[in-house]
Amino acid sequence: MSSDIVLTAGVRANLLQLQKTSDLITATQTKLATGKRVNTALDNPVNYFTAQGLQNRAGDLSNLLDSMSSAFNTIQAANNGITSITKLVQSAQALVSQAQQTSDTTVRAGLASQFDQILSQITQLAGDSGFNGINLLDKTNSADLTVTLNESGTSSVTIAAVDFSANGLALNNSTNNWGGTSDISTASTELTNALITLRSQAQAFGSNLTTVQVRQDFTKAMINTLQSGADSLTLADSNEEGANLLALQTRQQLSTTALSLASQASQAVLRLFQ
Repeated sequence: MSSDIVLTAGVRANLLQLQKTSDLITATQTKLATGKRVNTALDNPVNYFTAQGLQNRAGDLSNLLDSMSSAFNTIQAANNGITSITKLVQSAQALVSQAQQTSDTTVRAGLASQFDQILSQITQLAGDSGFNGINLLDKTNSADLTVTLNESGTSSVTIAAVDFSANGLALNNSTNNWGGTSDISTASTELTNALITLRSQAQAFGSNLTTVQVRQDFTKAMINTLQSGADSLTLADSNEEGANLLALQTRQQLSTTALSLASQASQAVLRLFQ
């Protein structure tokens, strides 16, 4: 004798409707909990994978921002070094000027000694102007700086390192303790040329800083655009989903009532045969 429970067509229809409503409520609650209307590829394959691609690109660009920031600081460190070296060169010029105003060889020798010390400080300062292992003022011991500007690596800018030690700037120690006027004149000419070189390089670094800054701002804006685009494909409208949930809960209550009524109708039919 079979023990299977036989349901009437009305009960089955109402039960099926109740199950569908329950599934929709679960899906709507998931959307409200995650804030997304597309959580898996099953929800909407096109939107899901398109949004994923946009988010991946935004992530790649975010990683580039770190290297751009490091590059910016590296250039800034070199620029700070140039500023300080320029001040030392100007101090050396002041010593040259004093030496030109006296014929006392002892005084000139003292000034020449101070001059040599400044040149030593210039070399040391250039060696201390690095950031994160790259020193754009110490070409002998450091590489050029290459900054990648897009996620595919097809856009980049390279900032060449220079040698701004005393030797690199063609500044030589005082000759003959500046005993002769020509020795002092030579030092003056070298300092003038060094200043021209420093100012020219400062302008170049300033241009590099601007380029990196512009690309940083562009990259940040692009990341925001990509993320907004991804969100527009997947984010849920909380107001809309909240209204849907309320409607579904009402439908669920009605379906439950309908199922109860259908069951009662079946029971009434059965009582006729008792």
